[in-house]
Amino acid sequence: MLAVFWRDIVLAVLPSATLSDGAAPGAVAAAQERLGQLFPEDLASLLAETDGVRGAWGLDAVWPVERIVRDNVEFRTFPDFKDLYAPFDDLLFFGDNGGGDHFGFVPGDPSRGVVVWDHETDERRTVADGLADYLTRVLPSGGDEWYHPSA
Repeated sequence: MLAVFWRDIVLAVLPSATLSDGAAPGAVAAAQERLGQLFPEDLASLLAETDGVRGAWGLDAVWPVERIVRDNVEFRTFPDFKDLYAPFDDLLFFGDNGGGDHFGFVPGDPSRGVVVWDHETDERRTVADGLADYLTRVLPSGGDEWYHPSA
């Protein structure tokens, strides 16, 4: 398998993206244990290289490990969500559009690629084949039109 260099992919698409140092050793393993889910290999390797990717307009394309844990725990345990939405236990959110929609993986079904959760409709649908496809679509976009179905 060829090595993927996530920084190169991100900066080729959006040279102004903000990248941090990689996650601390053991952070991904601790996060997986806390959430009871294995991270897809691509996400784990990206986080080891850069602990989050921030695009233009404040877009949190990929959250740092700490936020991945915090937000996923909140979505799974917030009492009001149980009445409003289908369960989130089968999703692993890792980023958002800044307007309420979240992007994630279905760890039990890698063929699903990257899924968007629409906060207004509770719809969950595939929008990218994988993490590289997602990054090359989300980073250069000027908004969230890239993942909405064509009219």
